[in-house]
Amino acid sequence: MKKIGFDNEKYLQMQSEKIKERIQKFGGKLYLEFGGKLFDDFHASRVLPGFQPDSKLRMLLQIKEKVEIVMVIASEAIEQNKVRGDLGITYDSDVLRLIDEFRGIGLYVGSVVMTKFNGQPAAIAFQEKLEKLGVKVYRHYPIEGYPSNLANIVSENGYGKNDYIETKRELVVITAPGPGSGKMATCLSQLYHEQKRGNKAGYAKFETFPIWNLPLKHPVNIAYEAATADLNDVNMIDPFHLEAYGETTVNYNRDIEIFPVLSAMMERIMGECPYKSPTDMGVNMAGNCIIDDEVTREASKQEIIRRYYTALCDHRKGDVDENLVYKLELLMNKVGAKKMDRAVVSPALVKADVTGEPAAAIELEDGRIITGRTSDMLGACSAMLLNALKALGDIPDETLLIKREVLEPIQKLKTGTFGSKNPRLHTDEVLLALSICAATDPLADKALQQIPKLRDCQAHCTVILSSVDVDTIRKLGIQLTCEPVYEQSRLYHV
Repeated sequence: MKKIGFDNEKYLQMQSEKIKERIQKFGGKLYLEFGGKLFDDFHASRVLPGFQPDSKLRMLLQIKEKVEIVMVIASEAIEQNKVRGDLGITYDSDVLRLIDEFRGIGLYVGSVVMTKFNGQPAAIAFQEKLEKLGVKVYRHYPIEGYPSNLANIVSENGYGKNDYIETKRELVVITAPGPGSGKMATCLSQLYHEQKRGNKAGYAKFETFPIWNLPLKHPVNIAYEAATADLNDVNMIDPFHLEAYGETTVNYNRDIEIFPVLSAMMERIMGECPYKSPTDMGVNMAGNCIIDDEVTREASKQEIIRRYYTALCDHRKGDVDENLVYKLELLMNKVGAKKMDRAVVSPALVKADVTGEPAAAIELEDGRIITGRTSDMLGACSAMLLNALKALGDIPDETLLIKREVLEPIQKLKTGTFGSKNPRLHTDEVLLALSICAATDPLADKALQQIPKLRDCQAHCTVILSSVDVDTIRKLGIQLTCEPVYEQSRLYHV
């Protein structure tokens, strides 16, 4: 049974109340910068067991009559076809996805802002697409001397040349498909324009991690460093908060480094800065809702190990340099974690050693570990999935859920018509074959019904998987790691 370390219902109640309190502080209008993911926050759900990936959305739904969402995307990200790593889709596609998701649950999406706009053709095309779909689009421009030339930034040549975003609600949530989109600059630009119009408005930040009221070296906060190691984010004691209040709190380097500039900007815009520290700006209440510290510590250690394995594989593929691997090794050492602390690693390696073939292992919710090996018909993960579904459905291990006469035509289609060099079935192909068999075989149908139980299970494979298998495993909600080894010694891998 999965252990719970976080009270999600308490969080929803406390968080919505904190945000309403901050709205009132500024006279009824608040621009709230949402750091991290507003939707699908799987990192938070992994390190804070009990936190639901849609918790932030559910919290906003409690005050949805006050909420307006503004999506922010950097024009250069559109031009570069920047991809969101966890979903494998471009930032501009994710903007469309998120708008649909927000609208689908009853949240009002007011507009999209393209920041750092400098005439990029792809950005212009995206704006035209959005406007044809009935979405308002605004442009914000690069500002010379940003962020140090305050006189230019807080002027008609700086924020003044940005489009003013027309908003209707008390709480304007500024969110984006990924980091570096320009959310904070969008908030400050709006404050500048509101002040020019004589309107009262304020700014606050909602950043789940690092958790300000946990110790600096708490595994939950170290796991955040692991998640952002490629961005060079580092957790730090907030010196401004310590000086102002004598209280030790945790923030991260970028917010601490930019705070003097941000404070000076707000002073120029509003007459005075309402905050004495970066911690003051935040409204996050997650630290108050941890109910089992040991559970969150262990979950965070496991997250760091997963991040380490991902970095190893990315380095093997040539996507990251070795410095990222070294950083994650150091973070593992900080929390006292080792690769073998991941329960599925050793069984997978042992299975591969015994069979002489690539292997995979999965840990079920009840603690059972099920393995699978590569055969002439199935890849290691495909075999592992079928064996796991049999275990979950109490189906005898020797049962053939998919008959050879069903598998062989699929193999012939792959290698013959489609020209694949790999006759073994990928995970998606196996599940499709299983669903076909389920129409006539009660045991196959019973196995198919176990699929939802795979969500949040841990798995490990002794070789780097194909992008097809990785995508299927992700859709199933399985948390996968791989050894940084290719099954075949080729130059081109898909």
